[in-house]
Amino acid sequence: MAIPVEQFFLDPGHQGTLQRQLQEIVASGILAGRFHQGDRMPSSRGLARHLGISRITVTLAYTELVANDYLSSRGRSGYFVSDSAPRPPVFPPSTRSESRVDWSRALGQRIPEAAALNRPEDWRRYRYPFIYGQTDARLFDHQNWRKCALQALGARDFQALTEDSYGRDDPQLVDQIIRHILPRRGIVADPSEVLVTLGAQNALWMLAQILLTQRRTAVMEFPCYPALREILQQSRCNTADIAVDEHGLPPDAVPPETDVLFVTPSHHCPTSATMPMARRRALLDRAEEHDFLIVEDDYEFELAFASTPSPALKSLDRAGRVAYIGSFAKSLFPGLRLGYVVAPEPLIREMRMLRSLVVRHVPGHIQRVAAYFLAQGHYDAQVHKMARAYRDRRAVAEAAIAANGLEIAGAPNFGGSSLWMRAPEGVRAADLAERLRQRQVLIEPAGPFFGEGRDPGTHYRLAYSSIGVPDIPEGIRRIAEEGEALRRGTA
Repeated sequence: MAIPVEQFFLDPGHQGTLQRQLQEIVASGILAGRFHQGDRMPSSRGLARHLGISRITVTLAYTELVANDYLSSRGRSGYFVSDSAPRPPVFPPSTRSESRVDWSRALGQRIPEAAALNRPEDWRRYRYPFIYGQTDARLFDHQNWRKCALQALGARDFQALTEDSYGRDDPQLVDQIIRHILPRRGIVADPSEVLVTLGAQNALWMLAQILLTQRRTAVMEFPCYPALREILQQSRCNTADIAVDEHGLPPDAVPPETDVLFVTPSHHCPTSATMPMARRRALLDRAEEHDFLIVEDDYEFELAFASTPSPALKSLDRAGRVAYIGSFAKSLFPGLRLGYVVAPEPLIREMRMLRSLVVRHVPGHIQRVAAYFLAQGHYDAQVHKMARAYRDRRAVAEAAIAANGLEIAGAPNFGGSSLWMRAPEGVRAADLAERLRQRQVLIEPAGPFFGEGRDPGTHYRLAYSSIGVPDIPEGIRRIAEEGEALRRGTA
């Protein structure tokens, strides 16, 4: 008797292909003990009819399962669960235990809960998602990324894919960062001054762990990237913040007792303010005068389509006081979790040792794929394509904002992928966002950027990285309409 086809059903929410999903169904059935060695699989024709899919899809799935030794083929008799298929684990029956630990006392340190932006998990289902930082599939170069990934899986790169590098980074990726990325920011570095990280946030955490103690003082911008505030709180150092203006952080406001300053000079997060050259030089002079270090987060520098980007602080640094953070999250995709730090060798050496204790090294395959993507020119093409698209979306958004009487709060002279907005007088951004969800519009209230108890409730971020040009005007019209209804008290 064959396994009944009724034991097979497809999940409409599955992210993979039908063939892959069918392979997973069979494999999980074997591993869970529902399908036993020697059991006959449903015929490809019968299973295809039951699931409403192509017969060739079933045949290809069965063939792959044979190659992986889950199934065996017996000619015209069909497919059977292989005699050498993995056996389900056998455990003695047990009862669920109840913890008697007082975790309020056992936990040596409480990790602060992350300040979440107002972004639903199913944001892609909304018609007008003005959501920041996500990859637009219409702009990503799937074909060439796939080619690079397959190339990195080849025999030639087997060592880079499989070895434990003991804390070292892929020399090909480091070389591409030094020769391809850093010169655009005016930065010159040796391999010993570069560390590959699991994204910019990982870099911020490692720098905080190494540079800060309970007796040291870290200074950040206000408002700022929410995760940075939480990282600094977790480090137990003393913290202070400095309000930014239309030109970013004012150097004269940095306290003399500062040990480490965290700053986003090229494109302030979240207001998009750009620090002019005079301030950059003044900030470096103040760091020299008061003997503090600077951590420069240079996110989105690739997307400076509105004006020529100024040199990075790191490129102007002659005293070795700046640690520079770059990331591929916005130029490629955030799920890649790939970034880098450029800093003096003694600091990079300490970061490498810390990274080795926590994650050993960034996965070799990911590093090699990114190296190929850079070396073969696909990265440049990707960035240029995104910059052109964002320029067009920005122009349409600004026109719609002006036509509907909305207010841009931040100076939009850099580019990037979002606008810093001010809600109508008397309207809280969080209330506006809640109303807009009911009309298929998503915006991001700015509360997490200000921190608990300090949110004026007046601002929100309007990103155009995840929404196409045709939908922008109508989405902004709805924002203006709901904002006016709330202002008049008619909502």
